[in-house]
Amino acid sequence: MRIAVCPGSFDPVTNGHLDIFARASQLFDQIIVAVFHNPNKKPLFTMEERVEMLREATGHIPNVRVDCFSGLLNEYVRRQNSNIIVRGLRALSDFEYEFQRALLIKKIDPVIETVFMMTSSEYSFVSSSGIKELAKFGGSIRGLVPQCVEERILRRLHEA
Repeated sequence: MRIAVCPGSFDPVTNGHLDIFARASQLFDQIIVAVFHNPNKKPLFTMEERVEMLREATGHIPNVRVDCFSGLLNEYVRRQNSNIIVRGLRALSDFEYEFQRALLIKKIDPVIETVFMMTSSEYSFVSSSGIKELAKFGGSIRGLVPQCVEERILRRLHEA
């Protein structure tokens, strides 16, 4: 069984993320969407909320499983009986950052391979931080995130 891990903070999950998950699910037997606890970020949603949103948003993709982790990515990937990391790319700047990360992981764990997938052009400008900023200032995020996520973002921002 070929298992691939798609790690990220997913705060929030966007339609660009879903595009990568759906396409990766055609290449691998199982995709594990792994929500990473990044202590350097101040998330809008808790890890549990992000996992819940991802489960709802990916429910239509049968071979996707949602999980969460903290610590080293290579160790998490190994615990999942995998050696594959899937990373989505929007632009050249994403590639430079992700390429450095992939080389670092390769240095500390040579068995792990990172697969880069270009997002569909319709989502190339979509980022989680951009979504939060757009929503915060009253812009429409419809069509950029799953509807269940849009509702939660608007509710969370209304509470704040």
